[in-house]
Amino acid sequence: MEQINIRKAEIKDLDVLFEFKQALVESERPFDRTLKPGPLYYYNIPELIEATDARIVVAEVDSKLIGCGYARIVDSKPYLKHQQHAHLGFMYVLPDHRGKGVNKLIINALKQWAQQQGITEIRLEVYAVNIAALKAYEKVGFAAHMLTMRLGLEDEKG
Repeated sequence: MEQINIRKAEIKDLDVLFEFKQALVESERPFDRTLKPGPLYYYNIPELIEATDARIVVAEVDSKLIGCGYARIVDSKPYLKHQQHAHLGFMYVLPDHRGKGVNKLIINALKQWAQQQGITEIRLEVYAVNIAALKAYEKVGFAAHMLTMRLGLEDEKG
């Protein structure tokens, strides 16, 4: 079995992380027809690597990056019990390494970092129709909480 190492991302990882970012965008396009065509930039990866309120971790096998994810501390809605929570994003695992527990290792590292920052709540967003992702997050303890719905007014024209 492969030895999977989880570590904090470094600037030297940028080229591969940029590839992961575009692969993630392409994997999400079938779930979201509102995405603009062409390359998209959801995240400022160099900023996240350097930020004190965020942590990007990478998964590697034999020094080759196979996955990543980040947690960023954000302010919660003022009516919630917790003042801040960690928001997870940029969760990506190369297709050849899916189903091997990589996502769980990444999330566990991000959970540990969040706890060290005094955070008691973690949230993430996932497309409601992305069943594989939903199952992966449920496997590590996440539960559906709130569903964002949309109505595209241009979709109604016809």
